[in-house]
Amino acid sequence: MDRRKTILLIINIIGGILVIGSYIYGLNAQSAGAAVLWGGVPQNIQPIYAVSMIISAIGYFAFLYYLLIRLDSAEAVIAGKFNYTLFCWIFIAILLPSAFWMPLTNLYVANPVTIYWILIRMVLFMVGFASLALVWALIKTVANAEGIPRRAAIAGSIYFTFHTLILDAIIWAQLF
Repeated sequence: MDRRKTILLIINIIGGILVIGSYIYGLNAQSAGAAVLWGGVPQNIQPIYAVSMIISAIGYFAFLYYLLIRLDSAEAVIAGKFNYTLFCWIFIAILLPSAFWMPLTNLYVANPVTIYWILIRMVLFMVGFASLALVWALIKTVANAEGIPRRAAIAGSIYFTFHTLILDAIIWAQLF
C-alpha cells in the first residue's frame, strides 16, 4: 500500500475510533437513555433510520474498498486538477465533525440553548456537504479502475450522502 493510501487508512482508523468512541461515550453519558437522542422524531420513522444506517455503512465500505484497494492513487486525477490526497481531506471533513454530533446533542439535551443547536446543525451540514464532495470526487476521478467496484463506490457514496445530508442534516434536525 502506498503512502497516500496508508494516510487514508490511518484517517479512517483514527476517525472511526473518534466517531464510534463519541457514540459509546455519548450513549453512556446520557442518563435519560438513547431514546432522548431521537427528540421529536416519530417512532414509526426511527426504523427507517436504522435500516438506512446499515445501507450507509455498506456504502461507506464500498467506496473505501474502491479507494484503498482498486484505485491506483498515483494515477488518480480528480476533475483534471486534484490528486488522490483530496480524498484524505474529504474523509477528514466527514469523520471529524461526525465525532462532535453526539457530544453536542447531549449538551443540547442537558441545556437546550441556541448555540448548541446551531453547532449541531453546522456539524450535520458539514458532514452532508463533505459527503456530497465525495460523490463529486468519485464521479470526476479519471483512473484505470473502472467497472463494478467504481460503480458500487459511486452508488454507495450517493446513498451515504442521502443519509447524511437529507436524513440527518435536514429531516432529523427538523423533527428533533
